[in-house]
Amino acid sequence: MHRCFEDDCDRDCQQTWRRSVSLLLAFFRPVTSGGIAATLLAIAAHCAASATAPRPNVLVIIADDMGWGDLSLHGNTAVKTPHLDGLAADGASFRRFYVQPVCAPTRAEFLTGRDHRSVGVTGVSEGSERLNAEVTTIADSFRAAGYATGLFGKWHNGTQPPYHPICRGFEEFYGFTSGHWGHYFDFWLDQNNQMVTGRGYAANDFTEHAKQFIQTHRQQPFFAVVAFNTPHSPMQVPDTWWTRHAEQEIQLRATEPDSEDIPHTRAALAMVENLDWNVGRLLKQLETMGIAQETIVVFFSDNGPNGHRWNGGLRGIKGSTDEGGVRSPLFVRWPAQIPSATRITTPACVLDLPPTLGHLCSVALADPNRLDGLDLSSLLQGRVAEVADRRVIISHWSGQTSARRGSLLLDHEGRLYDLLADPGQHRDLAAERPDIADELAAEMVRREKRIQEVSVPDAKPFTIGHRCHPVSHLPVRDATAQGGVKRSNHYPNCSFFSDWTRPSDAVVWDVEVVTPGAYAVTLFAAVPADAVGSEVCLRADGAECRVVLAAATDYQTLGPAQDRVQRQEGPVKHFRPISMGSLEMHPGRQKLGLSVDSIPSLGPAIWQLSLERIRPQG
Repeated sequence: MHRCFEDDCDRDCQQTWRRSVSLLLAFFRPVTSGGIAATLLAIAAHCAASATAPRPNVLVIIADDMGWGDLSLHGNTAVKTPHLDGLAADGASFRRFYVQPVCAPTRAEFLTGRDHRSVGVTGVSEGSERLNAEVTTIADSFRAAGYATGLFGKWHNGTQPPYHPICRGFEEFYGFTSGHWGHYFDFWLDQNNQMVTGRGYAANDFTEHAKQFIQTHRQQPFFAVVAFNTPHSPMQVPDTWWTRHAEQEIQLRATEPDSEDIPHTRAALAMVENLDWNVGRLLKQLETMGIAQETIVVFFSDNGPNGHRWNGGLRGIKGSTDEGGVRSPLFVRWPAQIPSATRITTPACVLDLPPTLGHLCSVALADPNRLDGLDLSSLLQGRVAEVADRRVIISHWSGQTSARRGSLLLDHEGRLYDLLADPGQHRDLAAERPDIADELAAEMVRREKRIQEVSVPDAKPFTIGHRCHPVSHLPVRDATAQGGVKRSNHYPNCSFFSDWTRPSDAVVWDVEVVTPGAYAVTLFAAVPADAVGSEVCLRADGAECRVVLAAATDYQTLGPAQDRVQRQEGPVKHFRPISMGSLEMHPGRQKLGLSVDSIPSLGPAIWQLSLERIRPQG
C-alpha cells in the first residue's frame, strides 16, 4: 500500500485498492467452478503453505547494453567475468533467451509480463517510455505478498508520479529514471523521488545501496532489483578496470569487423568486468548473511551490445530485431531448488520471468490471464526436460518486427532462418519452407492487431502534484523548445537547454496538474559569469514566478574528461539547485513554460525543474 500522508489522496488509494482487488481475484479465478467453499479452501491452503514454508528472496540483476557475447562463459577471451560465470555454473543458464532491442520496452515486459506496447511503452524518451499507470507490476504483487521491495540503478519507465518506481510497487528507489545518465561519478541521482548527490562510481554506488537494503530486510523476504547502468554509454569506468584494457589487443572481432570501434570495445569490456565485480559483491553479501540458499538470483541484459564487437557471430546489435540485438544471457540460481549446471535450450523471453518468479515464490500476480509469458519453473527445477513452445516470441522496434518459434526465426524482411543450424542468419529458408514463413508472418499480423485493440494512443501529459507524492521532477528531456534555444544533444535523455538569445525563447512542458495549489519551484541550472543578472521566469495558466540569477556557478563541461572514448550523447554540467519561489497552479492540462526574460549576454544551462506542493488549493 502507498504510505499516504494527506486527506486528498483518494485517487491514489483507489488505484491501490483496484490493484489489491486484482491480486485477490487472482486467487478466485482458478477455483470459481468449485464455488465459494473451494475458493476459501484454496486460500486457506495457500496461507498455510506460506506459514510453514519460508518464501525465497529474489535478487534480479539487469545489465544495460551488454551483449550475449560479453562474457568469458560464452567464449569471449578478451574479458574476465568469473562471478557471472560462477552464477551460471551454480544454477541454470539459458542458451536462447530473448529481450527487446532497446531498454525501456524490455524493462516494461519484465515488470508486467505483457507485451510492452500493450502497456503503453513505445519508445525510450520524451514520455513514450512510461508504463501505463493503471498496470500492476511484479513489484506491486510481491509487495502485496509481504515482500520488501527495492530498485537500485536505472528505471526508465517514467519519472513523475504515478510513473515513478515508488508508485509502482518499490518501497525504496536509488538511481535515475532516465534512459541514460550523463555522468557516472558523483552526479545527481534520485532517492525516493528526492534529488541527492551520488557517491563515487554509479555502478559501485548502486551496489552499495542494494547491499544495505538486503542487510536491512534480512528478517523478511525481499524482492530487490539492481539495474546497472553499464556498459551503456558514456563509456566511463574507474582506472582499476580500465588499465588492463587500455591497450588490449582485440583478437575476437565483431560480426561486421569493419564497423567495430576498438577503443569502444575495450571500454565496454572494462565496464563489464566492473559489473561482474559488483555482482560478486552482491553474491558475497548473500553468503555472508547466510541467505544464499534461500535467494533466487536472476541475471539478464536489457538488449544486445551497444556497438559492433564480438557476439558469437550473431547478426545485429542493440536496436536490431536480429539475433544479436535481442539474445541476452539469462542465469537463474536458487541452490535450494535449481540443480547446478542446468543448461536450458528451450527458447524463453523476458515475458516469462514474472509468471516464473511468481510461481517459485507463491506470489499471485494480478490478471494472470493477460500475461504473455510462460511459467518456466518446472523447467528450472528439473521436473520436465523441456517446455513446449506454445507461442511465438515477438521482437519489435522502430517499425521492424521479427518472430521466433522453436529454432526458427522470421526476420523483418521476411527471411526465414534455422537458428540451430545457422545462428548467424546466413541462409534464407523462406523459399524452401513457405508454409512456416507464412505462419510466422500471420502471427506477426495477429499480434499487431491485438496490440492495437488493447493500446490506447495518448500523448499523456507529464503529471504534477500526485496526491501522495507531491514532488514532481521535470527534466528538459521531456520538454520542447520554442525560438532559438538549443538542446545540448540530439539524444534528449540527460540533455540541457542553452543559447538563450531573446525573451521569446522558451522551454515548454505539456503537463497535467493533478492537485492544484502552491508549489515550491527549484531550477537545476549552471550559470556562467556572463549570465549573472538574467531573470528566469516560469509561467503556467496565468500565474508566474521569477528569479534573478545573482551568482555564477561552475560552468565547466562535466563528463567527457572521464570518458574512455568520445561520447555520442551530450555532456552535462555542474547543475545547482536554485529556488524560484512558489507558483500557484490550477488543475488540469496546461503548458508550463520557462523563459529567460532578461539576458545580459549569455543565458544559463537549464537541466531540470522540480516542483513540490507546499499548500493545496482552497
